[in-house]
Amino acid sequence: MNLKKLFLPVDMTVGDPVRQIVTFTIPMLLGNIAQQLYNTVDSIIVGRYVGDNALAAVGSAGPIVNLMLVLFMGISVGANIMVSQYFGARAREELSKTVGCCITLTAIASVIIMIIGPLLSRPMLKMLNTPESIIDWCTSYLTIIFLGILGGGFYNILSGVLRGLGDSFSALVYLLVATFLNIVLDWVFVAKFNMGVPGVAWATILAQFVSAGLCLWRLTQMTDLFDMKKEYLIPEKQYSGSLIHLGIPSGVTQAIFSMSMIVVQSLTNTFGEQFIAANVIVMRIDGFVMLPAFSFGSAMTTYAGQNIGAGKMDRVTEGAKKGTIVAMCVSAVLTALILLFGKNIMGIFTKTQDLIDLSYRMMQILAVGYIAVEVSQCLQGIMRGAGDTMTPMWISIITSVALRLPLAYLLVALSKTASAPQGNPAMIFVSLLINWTLGAVMTLVMYRVGKWKGKAIIGG
Repeated sequence: MNLKKLFLPVDMTVGDPVRQIVTFTIPMLLGNIAQQLYNTVDSIIVGRYVGDNALAAVGSAGPIVNLMLVLFMGISVGANIMVSQYFGARAREELSKTVGCCITLTAIASVIIMIIGPLLSRPMLKMLNTPESIIDWCTSYLTIIFLGILGGGFYNILSGVLRGLGDSFSALVYLLVATFLNIVLDWVFVAKFNMGVPGVAWATILAQFVSAGLCLWRLTQMTDLFDMKKEYLIPEKQYSGSLIHLGIPSGVTQAIFSMSMIVVQSLTNTFGEQFIAANVIVMRIDGFVMLPAFSFGSAMTTYAGQNIGAGKMDRVTEGAKKGTIVAMCVSAVLTALILLFGKNIMGIFTKTQDLIDLSYRMMQILAVGYIAVEVSQCLQGIMRGAGDTMTPMWISIITSVALRLPLAYLLVALSKTASAPQGNPAMIFVSLLINWTLGAVMTLVMYRVGKWKGKAIIGG
């Protein structure tokens, strides 16, 4: 095998669509698995060496971190769309200015989060009814993560640029290096130096700086595709405006999702530390099962962007259909494995059998919904690649806010009995399952309506 070939950008405007999508998705999937290991290893280390309360603390901080990251998520989506379309159209100068604009906007977003993140952490945790037994750990974890957000922000944006250029392999390699470093540092800081929850936060941000630096170095080597010049770091209105126009709906979508998770976390916290810990375990495993959906969705964005930039709409529709079917099959297999071996996997996080059993019961509720998530992510990825980021945003608002939030509280309230005066916590996961199913139906309908086909930022 020619290893050098693996690092070359992939032109997805030629060749068999399914093969191109799957080939591009595999490194992204492996990379997403590695990225998920960041949080999972944090949970395993603190759960094993500090205790279940520390596990609950790290997990409770997650929704707030995700909310603060919406700026990066928006820039990343806008960058992927613009880079892939300009790459498909072979527009060198426009591509160069887009990359430079991404770097500058990421630096600005990082400074904003470094300022407001630590200030808002404890007030938000109090608002969420975070138990006093874990709130100090949560606060220290969030403060460290936000002060070191520059590394994670730049990795997310620059790896998005690399994917837009068709290079998902480099992002994978750099993330694997950072993940290995994160695991080693987690063990050293927590198990050896007894730094507790703050130790896993320090391990995470140090590893993220390494992956960001490697991505930036890789981009400086791609001079055959675009130019890295100082003048391109000064954002032009056209490119920064397009990034914001394309990125804001995706950022809003992520913000809505994170806000809904925060509100649901407030409901989750009312059931006590054990259910909070069970929720953390379920969400960690859920994160892995979701990875094929997110990976295929991102691959679809790049695939659609490159082919629309090249004026090949027939390839877009063909790839959307076949790629979604493949993604659904992958998700079905992973779901079956989780159901068969779920308790063994949950035993990695904790030695408490009651906690393992509770987590597994919650996971069984979600299992049938993962195929629906594949449909949503793949077809929404096509829409975003075409430049239509508004439709996924509205679908998210309807399902995550108008439906899931009231439904979660309603189902819990209706399940209250004399023996369970607070209600049945399983209803929280039932509401999520309904949310996923409705989202898939709405996405399929809007994809077939086809308004996304007229949203390209450039002509073929």
